[in-house]
Amino acid sequence: MSKKESWRLVLGGLLAMAAALGIGRFVYTPILPVMLDALGWTKVDAGLIASANFLGYLIGALLAAGKIFSANPRRWLLAALLVSAVTTAAMAAPSQMHAFIALRLLGGMASAFVIVSASTLVLERLAAAGHGHLAAVHFAGVGVGVMVSAAAVATLIALGGGWRSLWAVTGLLALVAAPLVAALIPAAMKSQPVERPAQRTGAKPRLAGIIVAYGLFGFGYVITATFLVAIVRETAEIRPLEPWIWMLFGFAAVPSVPIWHGLGRRIGLARAYALACLVEAIGVAASVEWATIAGACLSAVLLGGTFMGLTALGLMRARAASGDRPHRAIALATASFGAGQMVGPTLAGVLSEYSGSLRGASLAAAAALVLAAAIACVRRPAGG
Repeated sequence: MSKKESWRLVLGGLLAMAAALGIGRFVYTPILPVMLDALGWTKVDAGLIASANFLGYLIGALLAAGKIFSANPRRWLLAALLVSAVTTAAMAAPSQMHAFIALRLLGGMASAFVIVSASTLVLERLAAAGHGHLAAVHFAGVGVGVMVSAAAVATLIALGGGWRSLWAVTGLLALVAAPLVAALIPAAMKSQPVERPAQRTGAKPRLAGIIVAYGLFGFGYVITATFLVAIVRETAEIRPLEPWIWMLFGFAAVPSVPIWHGLGRRIGLARAYALACLVEAIGVAASVEWATIAGACLSAVLLGGTFMGLTALGLMRARAASGDRPHRAIALATASFGAGQMVGPTLAGVLSEYSGSLRGASLAAAAALVLAAAIACVRRPAGG
């Protein structure tokens, strides 16, 4: 595969991640405060809908591990992109809780299929061609999608748009990406045969430890990622940041993968993963412990600047431990991540209703990230 073909491939991966993850999965965060005001939801309601999306993500990741889905990842990638876009736009239609839950469940399943299928296609083909360093571009798509959707939401709100228009427009943006991905990611790379690189001798990363640490990361990031904009809106001192805080998060996410991937190549993927978990833990804690403009910005930058770096490092470690079954390893890691993030919003909503604050849940999330860092270090074999 030529360098030009590799760049086409990673651009397709970037657009897929931007549409299904950056928009389909994360646009709920900037839209949530508008829906809370318009529909009179409690944080339990908001957390339940978020958890439905993450339950779908878990189900989708488990299904994606099956042989029937791994046989043709491109077909499932394109189908999942369409489902993600349609379910995002369809959030504009209902007003009933059960309908929102069903749509976010389906959208979560679609986003899991996209990340598993796209990452399998892109990472395997790049590795076989000797262009593995371009994987960072693929994962940067989530940050790009967050920035685009945050800008769209902020613009529509400034123009007086309601929550229904926010879902409809962002769903349309995601839909536009699907034919572009189809054009950029071919069914097969025909310029040269795809060969697996020779397996290195010596110890490999242990998949079980990677999966556990990845699940803790899922729980650790998701509470702040779900409620950050709502926290800003509810705090008078930092409320002016509301239109910008999620864009800052996305802006920090875009270069995060090259930065953490580069660090991983220097100090090892496991050490880089552990360090990113600790940095993210500081950002999560700052969201509730430092309720100032500086604290909110620090939280957005540290969370945005690590969550996709951690996603990429975790999937790269899973692939390194996979042997000859990379699709299954990536899917299992994604399922663990989905389980962790499914618990977070519901727990945060319940604790918030009980205590009147997200502080307890956020500090528990920061502790989970510290534990993930410890596991990554303990489980790191020589050279891992």
